[in-house]
Amino acid sequence: MTLSGWMLIFAFVAILAVLAKPMGLWLFALYEGRTTPLHRILGPVERGFYRMAGIDPTEEQGWRRYALHMLLFNLALLLFTYAVLRLQGVLPVNPQGFGAVGADGAFNTAVSFTTNTNWQWYSGETTLSNLSQMLGLTIQNFLSAATGIAIAFALFRGFARRETGTIGNFWADTTRITLYLLLPICTVYALFLIASGVPQTLAGSVHATTLEGVRQTIALGPVASQEAIKMLGTNGGGFFNANSAHPFENPTALTNLIQMLSIFLIGAGLTWCFGKAVGDTRQGWAILAAMGLIFVAGASIAYWQEAAGNPALHHLGVGGGNMEGKEVRFGIAASSLFAVVTTAASCGAVNAMHDSFTAIGGLIPLLNIQLGEVVVGGVGAGIYGFLLFAILAVFVAGLMVGRTPEYVGKKIEAREVKLAVLAIAILPLVILGFTAIASVLPVGLAGPLNEGPHGFSEILYAFSSGAGNNGSAFAGLSAGTPFYNAMIGIAMWLGRFFVIVPVLAIAGSLAAKRHTPATSGSFPTTGGLWIGLLIGIILIMGGLTFLPSLALGPVADHLSMMAGQRF
Repeated sequence: MTLSGWMLIFAFVAILAVLAKPMGLWLFALYEGRTTPLHRILGPVERGFYRMAGIDPTEEQGWRRYALHMLLFNLALLLFTYAVLRLQGVLPVNPQGFGAVGADGAFNTAVSFTTNTNWQWYSGETTLSNLSQMLGLTIQNFLSAATGIAIAFALFRGFARRETGTIGNFWADTTRITLYLLLPICTVYALFLIASGVPQTLAGSVHATTLEGVRQTIALGPVASQEAIKMLGTNGGGFFNANSAHPFENPTALTNLIQMLSIFLIGAGLTWCFGKAVGDTRQGWAILAAMGLIFVAGASIAYWQEAAGNPALHHLGVGGGNMEGKEVRFGIAASSLFAVVTTAASCGAVNAMHDSFTAIGGLIPLLNIQLGEVVVGGVGAGIYGFLLFAILAVFVAGLMVGRTPEYVGKKIEAREVKLAVLAIAILPLVILGFTAIASVLPVGLAGPLNEGPHGFSEILYAFSSGAGNNGSAFAGLSAGTPFYNAMIGIAMWLGRFFVIVPVLAIAGSLAAKRHTPATSGSFPTTGGLWIGLLIGIILIMGGLTFLPSLALGPVADHLSMMAGQRF
């Protein structure tokens, strides 16, 4: 470990803390439907969309209607993406002449990008045409991210409103988020990436002859535009198979830092936006502080383990940290930090191969996903996932002080607690259940390239990433088979929408309640005790649920490594 490595981690946290409030202010303006400076330019576009679609943006929706419109919209997006991939061979803007994507692969990819997972079983530069990358995937990157933020806004309204049956308008929320937040930032972001050396072209591959006289094919395409929303929207799907380890996606140390910050930017801003929405910004800072402490702990452990290296190699005289699967231009600190950032958020972009991390270094990204990616988390998904744990935390606190649990002025009763437990339980049910099936069936056991505990970790990581809507992988798993495409596709759908619907039900239930002023008997939810309780609830629930599987995978892998055992 080096001083510069630690300075990078803490500089990243400090910059993020500074950016949280400005981003939160912009998000709060969209949350309230206020006019922004961009309305002068994009306002006619927004109004034109409403007229064309026959939508009244001022018409409020109850939680059931909000959920129904959201589900139908995402189902339509899934079918559209599936059709684009299946018809790829006859569609234009296909300079490489790629054929149609197979049925199971198209299903997996359509679900993946609809659910903001962006899991990729294929190499993008050798499988998808430029049209498929733009029309099939980049559009989904925008709209799946906007959906997540819209759900967060709906839950904020549930806490903020009093005795009402509505939580907003899904179409208005999604349109405003896309037009006034995602598109403007991504336009500037893409221009920055182009200036940094990231390609943006509709041309196909070019050919070059190396100094050794070898003919090489260099893939090109509309990379910068996809890269911008991939990071900002915590999507993660790479244009190239090597993802952000590829110099055409992530060419410099500066782009690497900007990519990490952009993954967390909206998620951090949503914490401040929540505090502002409920009338107490200290609530948002408390949430961000809890997230930050868990994040720093995870980043520190991952950096420590990767810098320590592999004892088996040390015994052979190969000293130093673990550089396997890492880009030399980024090094161990930046690679470890990126891995923790991308799995704390539901991003999944990588600048190093997680399968090549040390056992404990790889455990941290895996645990981040299994905790629900609530440490800042994906756009929208992180904050509403964190608030589910907050509901459980105030329930526990209410039992401790002998009063009905209250949080930001709303009583938390049996209905909210049951719905929160339902939403949280879906992840372990899918992750552990599907991992168990894959670990006993021959078609599942054919996937891992490694034997022993590391092979089990590859399977466990795949279903954790799918159900957690992350998209990164222990790349040693051969997942592009009908079995894994189908199973991971189902896991992604369940992990996204079987969480969102209970969240919207909670929003509707809270919005109908009256405001309950805090009293001397209320449990404080802004101080250090509350932050500690939040962290404890998150770690205990994650630890109790996933500890046995982690013991069979990364922990056993680490102990085997220390003992010099090989598989």
